[in-house]
Amino acid sequence: VQLQACGGGLVQAGDSLKLSCGASGLTFRTATVGWFRQAPGEEREFVAAIKSYNNNNRIYADSVKGRFAISRDNAKNTVDLQMNNLKLEDTAVYYCAAGRSVIDSSMSRSQAYNYWGQGTLVTVSS
Repeated sequence: VQLQACGGGLVQAGDSLKLSCGASGLTFRTATVGWFRQAPGEEREFVAAIKSYNNNNRIYADSVKGRFAISRDNAKNTVDLQMNNLKLEDTAVYYCAAGRSVIDSSMSRSQAYNYWGQGTLVTVSS
């Protein structure tokens, strides 16, 4: 299984950006997919996740709720993270991750995910 995240870049505060995660060897519909991020000097933190088989079961970190939206396209086998109204503190490397047996209470825990992409850098400038 390989995951690949893309879509990062340099944007200004208030701008929007969409990240996309693709997979080979894994059908995203059957997996819980999460986005995590790691800012320089910080620990990796949870951003958003979407539950396997249930596009309506989505959770978000409080820091991004109302600004970010995770979605899954079964036809393309991708999971996107739409990021709106970006803030300076959103600057980080963003990783997508997938897990085959992630229970609801563990969707925000990085340890619950089996597969990780390489990360894509998002830089928000003032």
